[in-house]
Amino acid sequence: MSVYTPAEVVEETGFSIDTLRYYEKIGLLERVGRNAAGQRRFSQEDIGWLGTLRCLRDTGMPIAKMLRFAELVRAGDHTIPDRIKLLEEHDRQVRDQIDNLAERQKYIHNKISYYRSQL
Repeated sequence: MSVYTPAEVVEETGFSIDTLRYYEKIGLLERVGRNAAGQRRFSQEDIGWLGTLRCLRDTGMPIAKMLRFAELVRAGDHTIPDRIKLLEEHDRQVRDQIDNLAERQKYIHNKISYYRSQL
């Protein structure tokens, strides 16, 4: 089994050391294993889970919902319908954000066209 140092996890996930510690403290990340010297050692499973958290965070999911998702995952397969519901709700919010950004982008393009016409 591969293990990763905190520095390697930072490099792999883009999360800072402080964020990793915080996620562990609040329960988003389960207790991370440690070596004999007490230094954190992350597993491949930890890396995969952090990839999921990165996706959720980057798409604007609040930490409270991320925590709820983590609870559902840890509770077992009987929570899959609830996980689907939570992710579908988040997907709708992401779609709304994309639509909103597309509208704002149109406005910016119109401004650019206007300013170019003034040259």
